[in-house]
Amino acid sequence: MKILVTGFDPFGGEKVNPAIESVKLLPDTIAGAEIIKLEIPTVVYKSLDRIDAKIAECDPDVIVSVGQAGGRPDITVERVGINVNDCRIPDNEGNQPIDEPVYADGPAAYFSALPIKAMVKHINDAGIPASVSDTAGTFICNHVLYGVRYLCEHKYPGKKSGFIHIPFMTSQAVGKRGVPSMSLSDIVKGLTAAIEAIVLNEEDIKVTGGHEH
Repeated sequence: MKILVTGFDPFGGEKVNPAIESVKLLPDTIAGAEIIKLEIPTVVYKSLDRIDAKIAECDPDVIVSVGQAGGRPDITVERVGINVNDCRIPDNEGNQPIDEPVYADGPAAYFSALPIKAMVKHINDAGIPASVSDTAGTFICNHVLYGVRYLCEHKYPGKKSGFIHIPFMTSQAVGKRGVPSMSLSDIVKGLTAAIEAIVLNEEDIKVTGGHEH
């Protein structure tokens, strides 16, 4: 099995992005699966173009995208991406689409094709806090979650994809009083566990992962 794991470059004024920093530190093989690592720009459509080209080059079975969710206290495995770009801030090239579809001919939403609850359990079992998330936002993370599923459905049938959000890493919390963070080593440990769960679980497990609000 080949798994393509993508991570964004820094954005929003941050000097680093724990997404690409953690992806770089992943083992080259996890649970027997070959891990292919890719840095992508925090830019609408260019991010998807970079992933599209790498899929064509490497033919992975699974695409896992990783993004920073500053303010979240745990690793969150996303359930769904929605067909909207509504950017609160400009991307890294100054684009700021508002209330525009990711793909005009796409459905309202795509669910992750990964075993999200098995991934959360495996991360928790590794001693790292994690939960299911029901919103990936409306910035470039959701853009990539939705857009890669669109590519898989239209261009690469049979490939699985999904998205994982990670907290700020510890160094980013300096000067941000009360903002949660996680060590880079724990983020890497959690992502490794999540990928192990993808390899080991063809189907997801049946446990609750819902929220009241």
